[in-house]
Amino acid sequence: MSFKFAIHHKADNVGVAIEDIKAGELVAGVYIEDRSPGPSVKALEDIPLGHKIALRDIEEGEVVVKYGRPIGKATRKIRAGEHVHVHNLVSTRWNFGRR
Repeated sequence: MSFKFAIHHKADNVGVAIEDIKAGELVAGVYIEDRSPGPSVKALEDIPLGHKIALRDIEEGEVVVKYGRPIGKATRKIRAGEHVHVHNLVSTRWNFGRR
């Protein structure tokens, strides 16, 4: 099986593209912790190498989890398979007054 994204922690709701992902592809993930297969998801958008893909629907205001830790909040509903980046996520670390 060829994996297209990595998941840092079992609690994560996003994975990280380890290859460019094209919209419409059904892609599989792998857990970094133990190299076990993770979920598969249909990409709804192109997702560049190193960028995040939503593993499940994430509601507006919900915490986005990577590395098993919160990294930010969704600024709108994010559907499983969507690209997760600055257009739909406000970073916890770099939040200068944005909500």
